Amino acid sequence: MAELATIARPYAEALFKASSSDLNGAAVWVEELSTIAANPQLLQFAENPNVTVAQVFEVVAGVAHGALPEMAKNFLKTVIDNGRLSVLPEIATQFRALKNAQSGSSDAVIYSAFDIDSAALAELAVTLEKRFNRKLNLSVELQPDLIGGIRVVVGDEVLDSSVKARLEQMKVALTA
Repeated sequence: MAELATIARPYAEALFKASSSDLNGAAVWVEELSTIAANPQLLQFAENPNVTVAQVFEVVAGVAHGALPEMAKNFLKTVIDNGRLSVLPEIATQFRALKNAQSGSSDAVIYSAFDIDSAALAELAVTLEKRFNRKLNLSVELQPDLIGGIRVVVGDEVLDSSVKARLEQMKVALTA
C-alpha cells in the first residue's frame, strides 16, 4: 500500500496546513468522510463512468452527519475531482499522524475480552501514558478470544497482558 501512502501524503499535508487553526474540528470531519469513503458500494458508485463528480459529492455530503463546514466541502470536492475518493481513508490516517506528531501524542488501541467502564479506562490511561511516556488517544476494541486481560498496541509497540498470551508463553515453555 505504499502507493496509497504516496498519493495520500500531499493531501494530508495540505489539509494539515490549511486547518492549523482548528485541527480538532478538521480531524472530526476527516474521520467521518474517511468512514464514508471506505464503503465499497460508494466506491463502486463513484467509479461508474455515467456518474458525475457533482453526484458523487452530493451522495457523500448527504451521508455525512450534519452539515459539513466549508473547508470540508472544498476538500471533498478536490478529492473527488482528482479521482482520489478511495484514498480518503489513508489521507485521514496520515492527517491523524501529523496531528499526533504536533501534539506529542499517539493513537493506542486497547483490545479487551470484556467491556471497560469509563472509570477503569481513565485509570488505565494514566498507567499506559506513564508506561509509554506520551499522551495517548485511546480506543477500545472487544476481542473475546483474549480470554481475559488486555492487549495494548501503540504504533509498533505492543503490551500484551492477556490470558491468551500467558497461556501461549506457558505452552512454549512446556514444549521447549
